[in-house]
Amino acid sequence: MSQLTALHLDSVLSYVLAFAMPLLDALLPIVPSETAIIALGVATAGSADPRIAVIVALAALGAFLGDNLSYLLGRHYAPAVTRRFFSSKKGLHRREWAEHTLARVGGRMIVVCRFIPGGRTAVTLTCGIVGYRRRSFAAAVALAAALWASYAFFVGRIGGKAFEHRPWVGFLLALAIALGVSVVIDVGRRLHRHLRSAERRGPRARVR
Repeated sequence: MSQLTALHLDSVLSYVLAFAMPLLDALLPIVPSETAIIALGVATAGSADPRIAVIVALAALGAFLGDNLSYLLGRHYAPAVTRRFFSSKKGLHRREWAEHTLARVGGRMIVVCRFIPGGRTAVTLTCGIVGYRRRSFAAAVALAAALWASYAFFVGRIGGKAFEHRPWVGFLLALAIALGVSVVIDVGRRLHRHLRSAERRGPRARVR
């Protein structure tokens, strides 16, 4: 937690992390990009410095470029990407889910999956593999990146402001809020998929 003191608007490290972490997270989901952006929000809580907008913009740009890199890798190196990310049973299931969902709701799912751990990588790679329309993809990930960067940063600012003299408490609170939102979105997605599956099975059951 002591690293929070190194993150401030006069530190080059803050700007590097804001851009690099969301970029790397596109292909390495273990990179804690959301945690880093939340930490930046906590560290700058209470400040009205206009450079805050630069932090948020860099985070959004890093996320946008990372998603596009993921798309291009899926598009041009589909066999290698499939072996690396979708060869396991769980990976195969994720790809099938991503393909089915993209065919049904398209860009809306790209935006939603930006907030689901692991969902971003599965969907962006699959978009490239199946040849999802590039223009539509770019528009969806641009919106997703802007929403995600603003959300993560300002959740951190809320936590940091609430515990101004104990930033580590604010950080943990903000992290818990972000995790809770991700869980709610994922549970909603799973419930929606279950209901859709039940609807498809219904007519078959009546035919029998």
